Amino acid sequence: MSRRIALPTLVAALAAALLAASAAQAQPTPRRQAELVRMVRQDCGSCHGMTLAGGLGPALTRRALADKPLDSLEAVIANGRPGTPMPPWRSMLHDGEARWIAERLVAGFPEESR
Repeated sequence: MSRRIALPTLVAALAAALLAASAAQAQPTPRRQAELVRMVRQDCGSCHGMTLAGGLGPALTRRALADKPLDSLEAVIANGRPGTPMPPWRSMLHDGEARWIAERLVAGFPEESR
């Protein structure tokens, strides 16, 4: 007896598998996470303040970002803000890393490991 899988079931299973693979790929390695933390603390900190509490650019603290959607933060990190000093960082980041940074900022950005 042969089993037939309905097309919608197959499509749903494939979509779930792709989402799981995408989520796993979006998580940077521990080494890359340390590099990203350093980049944010040093490069972003040069405008947003070394403690990310604000400077030339606005504060990037958990409190300041509490009402900002993750998708919006991710887009600003990747694409910058035209007409402002905020540059796009897309060329410096791998897939999913702008989202990872946005998630860390909303959660309270970690300190740089020494």
